[in-house]
Amino acid sequence: MKKALSTMMIASAIGMGGIAHAEMVTKPIAYEIEGQAYQGLLIYDDAVKVKRPGLLMVPNWMGVTENAAKKAYRAGGSEYVVFVADMYGTDIRPQNADEAGRAAGVVRSDRQMMRKRINMALEVFKTQADTIALDVENIGAIGFCFGGGVVLELARSGTPVQGVVSFHGNLDTPDSADAKAIRTPLLVLHGADDPYVPQEQVQAFTEEMRNAKVDWQLNSYGGAVHSFTDPTAKMPGQAEYNPIVAERAFDAMHRFLSYSMTE
Repeated sequence: MKKALSTMMIASAIGMGGIAHAEMVTKPIAYEIEGQAYQGLLIYDDAVKVKRPGLLMVPNWMGVTENAAKKAYRAGGSEYVVFVADMYGTDIRPQNADEAGRAAGVVRSDRQMMRKRINMALEVFKTQADTIALDVENIGAIGFCFGGGVVLELARSGTPVQGVVSFHGNLDTPDSADAKAIRTPLLVLHGADDPYVPQEQVQAFTEEMRNAKVDWQLNSYGGAVHSFTDPTAKMPGQAEYNPIVAERAFDAMHRFLSYSMTE
């Protein structure tokens, strides 16, 4: 499997995607968890010099890729500094869906490990305030598909961030009682026809949130399936890009975070 991505590869990919900004910076950030090497990505518009809020982002099951960098820039633009978390370690860089499924399955099977990795990524992100104008008091978390489930586990771990947004993410958890530890507002952006997150899972999540009296919202988009924000998703009826719903979802994220972030 491929090792960590180079800055040149990612910057080139973003440029070809048509969303590059002349001052956009994509910076690999190496860190360790219990002696294992990880590498995330710090992405921000260098033309903005004032202190900005941050977004901790967990990508889909493919992990830290060029597409994840594109998604980070689309989400953050010039408004946020974004850190793309590495949930697998640098030795695991899936090259196809089978490899991604195995890698994600290992993390999903151990929620304590998942929570430890995402919480460590958050701490690494905060240290970047030493070199970039990042407001560490205003950090939210967003995730896509597998990553959506991860950021919900970040919330269930009791970590206080300004807001958590899940895009077409898994909603299940081994212990729904952990929702009582949630200390942050949640926004779930869900495809109403998502076959991988069926209505039974949505209903269980709804009850989990109600029972724990969480500050939460769920937007269910008619006609949308899994991966509706991913332009590479091309499995009709299962995982498929929906540009209109994607735009609505990103708008919803920005509105939600504008209320969550403090002045």
